[in-house]
Amino acid sequence: MQQTYLGRSGLVVSELCLGTMTFGGTSDLEAPRRIVDAFREAGGNFFDTADVYQGGRSEEILGELVAPYRDEVVLATKAYAAAGPGPNDRSASRRHLLKAVEASLRRLGTNYIDVYQIHAFDPTTPLEETLATLEDLVRSGKVLYVGVSNFVGWQIERAARIQERRGFDRLVSLQPQYSLIERQIEFETLPAARTNALGVLAWSPLAAGFLSGKYDRGDSGTEKGRFGQYIDNLSERSWRTLDLVRELATHYGTEPAAIALAWLRAQPDVVPIIGATRPEQLDASLASVEVELTGEERARLDEVSAPEVGYPWDFGTVSGRPPRDLAAPPHLLGP
Repeated sequence: MQQTYLGRSGLVVSELCLGTMTFGGTSDLEAPRRIVDAFREAGGNFFDTADVYQGGRSEEILGELVAPYRDEVVLATKAYAAAGPGPNDRSASRRHLLKAVEASLRRLGTNYIDVYQIHAFDPTTPLEETLATLEDLVRSGKVLYVGVSNFVGWQIERAARIQERRGFDRLVSLQPQYSLIERQIEFETLPAARTNALGVLAWSPLAAGFLSGKYDRGDSGTEKGRFGQYIDNLSERSWRTLDLVRELATHYGTEPAAIALAWLRAQPDVVPIIGATRPEQLDASLASVEVELTGEERARLDEVSAPEVGYPWDFGTVSGRPPRDLAAPPHLLGP
């Protein structure tokens, strides 16, 4: 597995990140241990969790498993969602974040968090308050880098301008949902992230398992596990995308998941977050680093999975094209 820089920072991370949301879902610790070991043996050093995953148990297990080599790995966690019954047990407020970071440090068994992320935009807390708190955490050494998750374009841009104006450490990452099935972030959110040089940590890169190829047309999602209901509302475009993913998987002698992840890996500054509940489920995801899609294959996947474009994104000047009845200004025509 190759290494890359996270956003504009000097932090080196593996080209895949291991998500640990399922750690702690059962009392079995052997499966998480084998998953972490397999990921590290493949060259992975980047792990993602959150304070609310499995009621905090995910952080505890991850911290225990990486304790022997803590300084060799990069740990990312998140805060915002409800971590208790009280009115101040959630949000991106100073009070909640200061309490949440201490709890995450304790559960992870570490004195610093490599990447601390706001799990979602908080409309009830001034963004200046949130960013000032993150700056204080960086200054204290408890947090090394900061990022956001599930922000849209204008929220990213506003955060970046506040940090620029106040002289704060800048965001280094965005964690959005992104896959061949969920590409809507390409309209506004992804351009905002790239304009501000954020690394993109793609969650649900297999679209809740759909791109692993375990579903077929006509299947009912109600009997397909934790996210099975996801498939009940999929469009024909999604099924055509899966057909092509399966075709390419056969061509490469690999699993559909490896093709879907290879497409994501080919996107600039994108690190897919992979996950598994059993060690063998990790094999197809790890195999993706051996697949290098050709330009033609990426173009075919781009075309078949392209999301429907509506206003204002289909309007000529937004897309960079002049209206149909106007010629392009001379300075845009090029040589």
